Amino acid sequence: MTQTVAAAMAALEAHRVEISQHGIADFFAGDPDRFARYHVELDDLLFDYSKHRANDATLAHLLTLARVAGVEEARERLFAGDLVNNTEGRPALHMALRNFSDTPMQADGVDVTAQVLAERARVFAFAKAVREGALRGATGQAFTDVVNIGIGGSDLGPAMAARALSPFGKPGLRMHFVANVDGADLADTMMDLDPARTLFIVCSKTFTTQETMANASAARAMVAGALGEDAVGDHFAAVSTRLDLVAKFGIKPDRIFAMWDWVGGRYSVWSSIGLSLAIFIGPDGFESFLRGGHDVDRHFQDAPLQDNIPVLMGLLGVWYRNVWGCQAQAVIPYDQRLGRFPAYLQQLDMESNGKSVTRTGESVALGTAPVIWGEPGTNGQHAFFQMLHQGTDVIPVDFLVAAQPTHADPHHHALLVANCFAQSEALMRGRSLAEAEAGLLAQGMEAEAAAALAPHKRFPGDRPSSTFLYRALTPRQLGRLIALYEHKVFVQSVIWDINPFDQWGVELGKELCNRLAPIVSERNASLEGLDGSTAGLIGWRRGLTG
Repeated sequence: MTQTVAAAMAALEAHRVEISQHGIADFFAGDPDRFARYHVELDDLLFDYSKHRANDATLAHLLTLARVAGVEEARERLFAGDLVNNTEGRPALHMALRNFSDTPMQADGVDVTAQVLAERARVFAFAKAVREGALRGATGQAFTDVVNIGIGGSDLGPAMAARALSPFGKPGLRMHFVANVDGADLADTMMDLDPARTLFIVCSKTFTTQETMANASAARAMVAGALGEDAVGDHFAAVSTRLDLVAKFGIKPDRIFAMWDWVGGRYSVWSSIGLSLAIFIGPDGFESFLRGGHDVDRHFQDAPLQDNIPVLMGLLGVWYRNVWGCQAQAVIPYDQRLGRFPAYLQQLDMESNGKSVTRTGESVALGTAPVIWGEPGTNGQHAFFQMLHQGTDVIPVDFLVAAQPTHADPHHHALLVANCFAQSEALMRGRSLAEAEAGLLAQGMEAEAAAALAPHKRFPGDRPSSTFLYRALTPRQLGRLIALYEHKVFVQSVIWDINPFDQWGVELGKELCNRLAPIVSERNASLEGLDGSTAGLIGWRRGLTG
C-alpha cells in the first residue's frame, strides 16, 4: 500500500470516529435534499445511495482514495487493452464484446473488433437457425430443448440470464443448464427430454474441464445410445479454443464457436458462451443485452468519479469492508426471475477479488472481497432478514427492483415494490427502545410486560443499503446491471492493489482431485502418503460401498 493510499485510509478511519455519532436518519433530518443529491441516473436506471452512513465529507474522503489509488489511470489501462491481468500476461477486454462505438479495442496491439463482429454473426446465424427450425436434429425434428453444459462462468452467466429474461424467450423452446459433476444434475435434466429434439452446447475453453467433459461425455453416450453414433454431430455444438479435441468428440466444424484468452470465464456471458442465451431470446434480444453492457462502459469511462455509479458502488464497499469492518454484502433482488443473480455475483466478486497478495506478490494490507450472498425478496424477509435487522453484524444490502412488472400481475408487483422500499427504510430507521415500549403500551399491554418485551422489538437501525430502481427487467437492463457490478469489482481491485482477472485459487483443489480420483475409484488402491483424515474418509467410503 502506497503512502498516499495509507494516508487516505487513515483519514477515513478518523472520519469514521467523527461520523459514528450520527445515524443515517439524522442525515435525512438535516438535509431535506439528501435523496436528490445522493442518487445517480443512467437512462431509466436510478442508483440511490442516500441510505448509507455517509455524508459529503465521507464522499470527499472516498473520492480522494480513488484518485490516489489510481482508479482513473487503471480504468484507462483497462480499456486501452494493457496487460492488466499481469500474472497471465493478458488484457481483460470483455468490454470489446459489447462495443458499439467507433473506438477500436486492441489486444496485443491488434484491433479485435473485426473478429468479435465475425464471431457474433456466426452465433446469431446459428441461433436464428435453431429458433426457426432450419437447423434440426438427426431425425429431422426441430429442437425443443437446449442443454448448456459448462461450469463456472460457462454456466452461471447464461443460466442466470436465461432465467432473468424468460419472458423474452421463444415459446416452446426450453433451456436447461448442467454444471455439477454429480450425475444427478444431468440425469434429472434429461428425465423428460427427447434426445431427438435436444441440442447440447458444450462450453469449455480447453475442452478438458473435468466436470464439463464428464457431463458432455455422458450426454454424448445418451444421444448415441438413443439415436446412433452418426447422430452425435447433429445434436452437439461447442464453444472452445481446442478444435482438435472438439473434432475428436464428434462436433462439426461449423458448430464450433470461438473464445479468446482476453475474456475471463466470469466475464464471458457476452461472448459465444452466451450462445444458449442468444438462441433463447434471439439475436435482437442478445444485441440489446450487449448494448446494456456498453451503456455502462461509456458511463464508467465518461462520468466524473462523483457521479459514476460503479465508482460509488466500489468506494462504498471499501468504506464498509475496510473502515467499518463489514465482512459480507447482501444482494437482494425483488424479482423472482433474478433468483440466480446473487450466485452469479458470487463468482464475479469473490473469484475476482478473493486474493491475499498484491499485484506484485506481497501480502495485502487491507481486507479484500466480502462474502457475497442473497436470495430474492420477499422470500428472504421470512428467513435471513431477521439477522439483517437485529443480528450482531452489520451487512450492507443492495436492493434491486423494477418499477413495472414483466409478464406478472400489477397488483402483486405493487406489493413487491412496497416491501422492497419498506425493508430499506426499516434497515435504515430501526426502532428505539422507547418507541418499542410506547407501541406496546398503545396496544394495551401492561407496563411491566411492555418493558420486558420492548428490548426484543428494538431495531438498531443504521443498516446501510443501496437501491437500484429501473423501469423493467429487459435484456438491455440486465446487461446494465451486470456491467455495473463488473466495473465495481474492478474499482475495488485497484484500491486493494490486486489482480481481479486471475483465479489461481481454484487450481489446488483440481490438482488434488486428479490425484485422488483413481484412489477413490479403485477399491484396492494404496492410501499411502495421504493425510490421516483423507485416508480415513476414503476407507469409510469403501466400507459404505462394499
